[in-house]
Amino acid sequence: MWKLNRLEWAAKTSMLKTLAAKHRSRVSHMARKYQATVDTPHGKRNCFEAVTERPGRKPLIARFGGIPLHRQKKAVIDDRPAVPAPARKELVTRLRTGRCEWCQQYAAAETHQVRKLADLTRPGRPQPAWAQRMARMRRKTLIVCAPCHQAIHAGTLTAVAA
Repeated sequence: MWKLNRLEWAAKTSMLKTLAAKHRSRVSHMARKYQATVDTPHGKRNCFEAVTERPGRKPLIARFGGIPLHRQKKAVIDDRPAVPAPARKELVTRLRTGRCEWCQQYAAAETHQVRKLADLTRPGRPQPAWAQRMARMRRKTLIVCAPCHQAIHAGTLTAVAA
């Protein structure tokens, strides 16, 4: 309960300081101006209250406080089910498998990436097998193991997988 009391004090002080700054006044003046007493099922409670009268309609009442902090021993906790985590991005899923998309071996995964897909499908130029695979997959990335990644950059990657 003392944590809630500390939170209430911090929120109340923040509200009063904000009002004092807005009205170019002092915090004690704002506390005195908006102080009110309300009836609750647990008796009278002190609070801060701002009332705006409106012709022909009910007045608008903004109230801070006036709620008793009593433990409810017979309260029923009704927790909602947890919201499922959003689906992972495809690239993250491919990385987490830990499998080389070229040689199909399980190893530490690295990502080979090209700037744009158009670089993979230039007409009149023979493309290496890894570039053809990326173009077929329509992906700018290829998840490969370290030896395959080095072979791609060295230009010596053999056509192991289809």
